[in-house]
Amino acid sequence: MKILRGANPSYTLAWMLFRITYRCYCNRKIYHGERVPLIGPLILASNHASFIDPPLIGGSIYRPINYFGRESLFRYPGIGTLLRSWNSVPLDRSGKNPRGMKVVIDRVKHGAGIVLFPEGTRTLDGKLQSGKSGIGLVVIKTNAPVVPCRVFGTFEAFGKHVKFPRPHPIAVKYDFPMMFEELRTEAKSCPKDRLKEIYQEVADQIMAKIAKLEPCLDVSSFGRGH
Repeated sequence: MKILRGANPSYTLAWMLFRITYRCYCNRKIYHGERVPLIGPLILASNHASFIDPPLIGGSIYRPINYFGRESLFRYPGIGTLLRSWNSVPLDRSGKNPRGMKVVIDRVKHGAGIVLFPEGTRTLDGKLQSGKSGIGLVVIKTNAPVVPCRVFGTFEAFGKHVKFPRPHPIAVKYDFPMMFEELRTEAKSCPKDRLKEIYQEVADQIMAKIAKLEPCLDVSSFGRGH
């Protein structure tokens, strides 16, 4: 039986509780989790439809993962401590304080994994959005493999239009790792203007991969998840 290794007690407990809750309340399914490397630096890049996406993606694999959290959440007594115990890093969405990004890049360089959302924010209508260049920066700076993944059903279960989570079927599907060797090599010596283009190219390629992950919440395929 597979077990979670290398996580602190708080993360392990949350990992177990989310897995049980999602499986029992939302009939969660996992597809191709074996494609996710269990050791070494890793970037999981997913579409974003709900608050429940991060623990669904990270809780479906057998290694600890780092997460970004809205900086304001860390200001509440106790909540900040809990979030940090779950490997969450405060992120200033205004971009004025890049410390959170630097912390995550450093962690990935030292062998950690992280969940990133190329779209930057949750979808308003359940459809895929365009990717933002921010993920391209992290990808180029870290040299980590990127595993595109796609969540299904989370918009219906707890999208922005839903006040309380619904018991709607959800699933996550993982693709094969991407390495971006050519763009990473070019980025080492290219002009700044081209570097910005590379960041966006990386984001676009990742979103294209996510878009190709076919829906899996139909009657014929739902029962074949792992």
